[in-house]
Amino acid sequence: MVAIYVPIRGSERTLLPDSRPAGPIDPKEIASVTVRVRSVGDPRALVAKAYELASKPLARRKYLTLEELEKKHGADRADLDKIEHFAYAHNLTVVHRSAIERSIVLKGRLGDLLAAFHADVQLYHHATGTYRGRRGEISVPQTLESVITGVFGLDTRPKSRSPHRLKSATFDGPGGQNGVAATVFASRYNFPVELGDTTLDGAGQTIAIIELGGGYQNSDLQAFFQEIGSPVPDISSVSVDHAGNNPTSGDSADGEVMLDIEVAGAVTPKANIVIYFAPNNNGDQGMLDAISAAVHDSERKPGVISISWGMPEDYVDKQALDAYHELFATAGTLGITVCVSSGDHGTADLSASQWTDRKIHVDHPASDDLVLACGGTQIDSASGQDVTWNDGTPFNVNVYGGGGWASGGGVSEKFPVPDYQANANLPVSLDNGQPGRGVPDIAMSATNYFTRVDTYEGASGGTSAVAPLMAALIAKINQAKQKNVGFLNPFLYGAAANGVVHDVTVGTNAITDTVQGYDAGPGWDACTGLGTPDGTAILNDLP
Repeated sequence: MVAIYVPIRGSERTLLPDSRPAGPIDPKEIASVTVRVRSVGDPRALVAKAYELASKPLARRKYLTLEELEKKHGADRADLDKIEHFAYAHNLTVVHRSAIERSIVLKGRLGDLLAAFHADVQLYHHATGTYRGRRGEISVPQTLESVITGVFGLDTRPKSRSPHRLKSATFDGPGGQNGVAATVFASRYNFPVELGDTTLDGAGQTIAIIELGGGYQNSDLQAFFQEIGSPVPDISSVSVDHAGNNPTSGDSADGEVMLDIEVAGAVTPKANIVIYFAPNNNGDQGMLDAISAAVHDSERKPGVISISWGMPEDYVDKQALDAYHELFATAGTLGITVCVSSGDHGTADLSASQWTDRKIHVDHPASDDLVLACGGTQIDSASGQDVTWNDGTPFNVNVYGGGGWASGGGVSEKFPVPDYQANANLPVSLDNGQPGRGVPDIAMSATNYFTRVDTYEGASGGTSAVAPLMAALIAKINQAKQKNVGFLNPFLYGAAANGVVHDVTVGTNAITDTVQGYDAGPGWDACTGLGTPDGTAILNDLP
């Protein structure tokens, strides 16, 4: 009997703009997909639970345990069994299965994967490189239609983010053109230093960092922390989807990895920093699996997650948007804060070479209302005040870095205005004139961070630096409160008038001569959100 196939709702996607056919896929290529299955509970109830917990005083919040999460919102083992049996019938191997994560990873020849999960997949050339692209929907047997909520990994378009790095300067440590240690910015934004007799250095806390490629060298970390006069924090790495710590060169993703570690480690030297390495050649699969691994990690139990990777939200299909949203809701119910950078190229959200569609975009996952979106400022040399980060250059593929560096932000076209932003006087989207979730939520300096990457030293930054800096602040607050603060957005918006943030009213995230943007102004804006945080005020004002 021939199986009847039906499309997965929300799986339709288009190619990257200006993609050119590069030929058929190799059916013998070994690949993997992550199959997400339905919950035994209602995903909407999970989201509601995250918001409910955030509305309560910290002392009254009773976060879910991992055991409670699996029981109430995990997968039915019978559903996972069905996927396993289906996989074996198509010569696929189960390499990971988790009821609490509601996922199962299947590996095999690409031809067998496409025989199991029908999709239009071909090779394409693009400005970002050749990739395996998928058009249209993914179809599954009708007998599994109600079981499968998403299939990820058939498309290999990469996530993007590279920190705003200046050309390497000298090997003399921090100062001058080399930038300053992240501790300088922690002081600027009044991060709490101690509480009573307790030094707030992150002791007892775990910061999870999501990385898609690249790696770190211990020799660089030893040199970096010695130069800034700080002990080397405890750093470990977790392999997701067979990726791992793989440093190569300063022009690779190593710059992102090292920036994240050096920022978080400088501010919270006693915290455990765990890097979840996933591949960046399997579309949303690697990032979803890495976030899931961190959220559900029963051994390390991170209290905060830092993510400095993303892509325009309109490049992400609905099945993936929903999967991320459920993971972030899970984080909220477990008491985990998720900090995400808002992007480094204003409303273009893509670098000069990637911005081929000439459209306005908002970065995902920063656009998800369950994450703390982190934008960028720069310090005005004349006034000494924070203004919107914008280097004032137009896009130019012929100059170093491509130009057009500015704080990402805007109004989501995928997520509605959340309740906590209802009174924030959000503008409508410059793209479609409609209301939506506003990005970012807060901002801090995105320039002049001293970094060491593959023996080279120099100043780096971008909103890629703000996410780990905010994560370090959360770790300090968690340490002080002796309890995770979890989903923080409703508190920040509700307490903004209490001095927990400092408004940033100057600047724009428009790219000069390239794309329109939003202007900073009194109150919330789509450049710097609520403004810069006052770390000690946040700690003192938390109920």
